[in-house]
Amino acid sequence: MNIARKRGCLIGLAVGDALGAAVEFKPPGTFEPVTGYRAGGPHGLDPGEWTDDTSMALALADSIAQAGWDLNDQARRYVSWWREGAYSVNDRCFDIGITTRNALSRFEQTSNALSSGDYSSHSSGNGSIMRLAPVPIRYLDHFPDHIAQLATLAAESSLPTHASPQCVSACRYMALVLAGLMQGLDRDEVLAPDWEPLTQLRQLEPLHPEVEEVASRSFRELQPPAIKGSGYVVKSLEAALWSFHDAQDFREAVLRAVNLGDDADTTGAICGQFAGAYWGELGIPQDWLDGLAKKEMIEAALTGLISDNAGHSG
Repeated sequence: MNIARKRGCLIGLAVGDALGAAVEFKPPGTFEPVTGYRAGGPHGLDPGEWTDDTSMALALADSIAQAGWDLNDQARRYVSWWREGAYSVNDRCFDIGITTRNALSRFEQTSNALSSGDYSSHSSGNGSIMRLAPVPIRYLDHFPDHIAQLATLAAESSLPTHASPQCVSACRYMALVLAGLMQGLDRDEVLAPDWEPLTQLRQLEPLHPEVEEVASRSFRELQPPAIKGSGYVVKSLEAALWSFHDAQDFREAVLRAVNLGDDADTTGAICGQFAGAYWGELGIPQDWLDGLAKKEMIEAALTGLISDNAGHSG
């Protein structure tokens, strides 16, 4: 049943984020390999606590559930997280990307989320794919018959903070893959470069060339150090798919991702979305479910996203 996979997608995001938080910014090979939650990291978090990836996903989920599809509302909730610690695991914003902060500053001045994100390719961080799960979870019924609508929503969700062609394209591709996985399709089918829905997506609008390279299986052909836990959206997506595509289970996929180091929490969060969408909530190790901080916040977000009363795309 796809409810378990919908739940797995968001919970998997938070679990991957929490697993990677303790080794964020550490180069691969410079830390004891992660096997479970641990304390520490640059923000001094407790085991099972998560970072900005999950906070922004919760803000996005809340916005969709309460306001329908409203980019300005999404941006306002991101500002509430940044300025007031809303949606944070410890009631404060302790980690925000430069691109995100600059975009939210612009939004405070203009109140226009369509123009607050930086459209420059130089501002192509992974901040919009790390939070993406709520979009395909809520609008899963657009797949497979209304791919254009799903892709448009995914692309728009990037704009308040990350408007570059790479970021927008990565969101379109990732949302399609997550939707296919949540609908219970075979992993190899969904990740194939000639998958029919992907062909339709390309016909609507070609993927950015670098994202197309990932979709055409660069993640199958490369290995570390060519695969990097980078903050760059394309390399981040590639690393998460590399970690996921042939893993035996959720645990193996997400530990591969976080042990790439560097932007470990975000690589973990992105991979956790894929792995959770594929194996579902029951595929996530019980000790990781039990040890995840502030589970009630994630449950509230899921209730809003999966309920019949959540916002529609208009």
